[in-house]
Amino acid sequence: MAWLGSKSPALSLALLGFLIETSSADSGSSTKWQRLDFSGPAMATTFRIHLYATDPEKAKAAVDAAFERVAKLNGVFSDYEPGSELMQLCTSGKSPFPASADLFSIVQRAGEISTATAGAFDISCGHLTRLWRRTRNLKKLPPADRLTEAISLTNWQAIQLDPATRSITLTRPKMLLDLGGIAKGRAADEMLAVLRKHGFPIASVQAGGDTVCGDPPPGEKGWQVALRTFSSPEEDTAALPTIRLAHAAVSTSGDLYQTVVVAGVSYSHIVSPKTGLGLTNRIACSVVAPDATTSDALATACCIMGADQGHLVIEALPGVSAHWVGLEENSSAQPWTATSAGFPELHLRK
Repeated sequence: MAWLGSKSPALSLALLGFLIETSSADSGSSTKWQRLDFSGPAMATTFRIHLYATDPEKAKAAVDAAFERVAKLNGVFSDYEPGSELMQLCTSGKSPFPASADLFSIVQRAGEISTATAGAFDISCGHLTRLWRRTRNLKKLPPADRLTEAISLTNWQAIQLDPATRSITLTRPKMLLDLGGIAKGRAADEMLAVLRKHGFPIASVQAGGDTVCGDPPPGEKGWQVALRTFSSPEEDTAALPTIRLAHAAVSTSGDLYQTVVVAGVSYSHIVSPKTGLGLTNRIACSVVAPDATTSDALATACCIMGADQGHLVIEALPGVSAHWVGLEENSSAQPWTATSAGFPELHLRK
């Protein structure tokens, strides 16, 4: 069976974030490539662009255009900005709502992933997300009646799309959407597309826990992506395991140690659409997919589904693979790991 599940601590990996690393290279031809790195704030995180170019000024202009694209997307996707298109969809009362191509596309893709994961990924969880933010701040569980109401308003199947008119209908009153589990991945994809359009296909984009890679660096098979472990978040990056990616994306969701304790119970920041509460099982998942939109959403869903159910979903999707890590509750043992077929080889650096 292709599923490589094990409760073995062999690698003790919990994939939390990504650091892109590669050395300067010459392709072997007369072209002299220069490695350029850029970073800037967007969507409540730091976006990092790494690319190879022969003209730094043109590269900077391309990067500026990529960040302008993300700023525009934030005005569409944000659930923090009252004037965003997403919030207009949720509060304007228009039904059906005429959506922009950007909003329609991401809601459509979210629906496809909700279908594939049987609702483990669900963007209609906006009320639950807001309740859980309050819980994390107050360290107090929400009132039962408010939690019940929020769960009742969470149903991805109540989001109806009409491609012919590019419109969205929320069939349940007071529904609130939250694109937090997919928006950064889509933004990273769009940044890479802008760079390619401007003539810089040898690039990678990192947005928090999402990394998407274009053409490989000169003379290399792929971008070297270092995977940070949970057990030592300040660990020297030179000691971290890595994978190599080209024309693909990787996203990680979940955590083992960054939890909030409420009434003696440790909860993750990931909210289950079924319970309305943060996960109590200590698990994380890293997903490799053809694009970061897909890997971002699936990484969240795979934490909610768990390794046993998640691998069935992952292995049914072309070009997608995953690596889970977890800790048994009340256990001092090393993390267990489980890996689906096709996940890139992990390299341990000495």
